Amino acid sequence: MKPVLEYLENKIIKLRAPEISDLGILYKWENDTALWSTGATITPFSKHILMKYLETAHLDIYETKQLRLMIDLKTENYRTIGTIDLFDFDPFNHRAGVGILIADATDRGKGLASEALNVLIVYCFELLGLHQLYCNISSNNLISLKLFRKHGFNIIGLKKDWTKSTNGYTDEYLLQLINTN
Repeated sequence: MKPVLEYLENKIIKLRAPEISDLGILYKWENDTALWSTGATITPFSKHILMKYLETAHLDIYETKQLRLMIDLKTENYRTIGTIDLFDFDPFNHRAGVGILIADATDRGKGLASEALNVLIVYCFELLGLHQLYCNISSNNLISLKLFRKHGFNIIGLKKDWTKSTNGYTDEYLLQLINTN
């Protein structure tokens, strides 16, 4: 088995634990209302709450049932471009949900989310020993649907009128990737 840190990077990106020094960038991203539609956020986060999170981010995934990793672009002196999360971690059933954010529009469409997702999948299946990953994606988020389908996630359900927005309700797909190894 290779060392744990080798599971968290490839030639292009590195996934790493959040640091106190990430407070400013997390505060910016968590409070950017343009990004709220892709997640479940509808209220802003204070720096105090984010600092409390960062102070406990070192806790084990088995304890917190979640894991947030920062996505660093290695080719640009480890510039942080987003986050990738595991949530609803279920160690008994060996599954977790996945969420990803590439924050700046200028970093999107370059395959960076795909690189990060690939690294996370290997980490989850080979190191954590998970049996499956899942994600929830709005039916109008065609880019995310394409990303996850490219990595083998299959649409297994449709939640009708699932998410409310100023334009009405949007359906949401449930996608699943099962480790067949």
